Amino acid sequence: MEGNSICNRAAVVFLISFRQLCLVTVSLPLCALLICFVTAYIFQQDDIHETHCRVYNVIPSISAITGISPQRYLWRTCIAFHIGPRVIIASVYKIHYRYLLSKLYSEPNATANRLLNLCYWLNMLEIGALCGVTYVSNRENYPAHEKIFITFMIGSLSYMLVTLKVFKMVKPTMTESERRSYFMKKVLFGTSICSTAGLLVFFLKHRLLCHEMAFSWFSLCEYIIACANMAFHFTVVMDFPTENLVVIQGSSSVPLPLNSVDSEQKVK
Repeated sequence: MEGNSICNRAAVVFLISFRQLCLVTVSLPLCALLICFVTAYIFQQDDIHETHCRVYNVIPSISAITGISPQRYLWRTCIAFHIGPRVIIASVYKIHYRYLLSKLYSEPNATANRLLNLCYWLNMLEIGALCGVTYVSNRENYPAHEKIFITFMIGSLSYMLVTLKVFKMVKPTMTESERRSYFMKKVLFGTSICSTAGLLVFFLKHRLLCHEMAFSWFSLCEYIIACANMAFHFTVVMDFPTENLVVIQGSSSVPLPLNSVDSEQKVK
């Protein structure tokens, strides 16, 4: 009875499909990267293929195509719109995992809580490093850009690994959709690890030995890593297929269970 009176006093002022929000969030950097690649490759080949070794190169790096003008403005704008929803998604995952954890353990589990917090902060580290490599280009400050990129790679791979551990921990028995999501996460993590190994090998070949095409293979590994990273975050649409993001006016204590489709339908 009290819950009904609270809901009657509250008003939904904004409602958006969480799935649609996630689709737009992931599509922004993907579309921007594609546009930057095509336009730079057609109109600015001399700028994007320049390397310190001055050897033959056919595939430009992500930093090269997003660090020149006017592509840098499109890339930075899309990342700016991408970051906000990423922070929201990271917070939703943290609350979601904590909710599932509370159903598994009657008493607080310190180890599990630490793992959840680690997962959240690694996600935030990745988001922060993404901002860094976007707004500190290799043309403006290469040493800083390089260090931030390394931070992004470490944060991204660590977040993927911890996410797999947390996902299996909070969902010991999975539905068919959850199993698909978990399998995709594992495949994409494996792809990222293999591509990172290739990236390191070809970077050293290019940097130390100036092998022809080494930088192109480095760039190819970089694109695979970027796509695997975006696809990993895209699995959020499988984890939250029907939920809505809701802004409510009138009460700060409206009961809205995160993982309840019935509650969502009532809000609608």
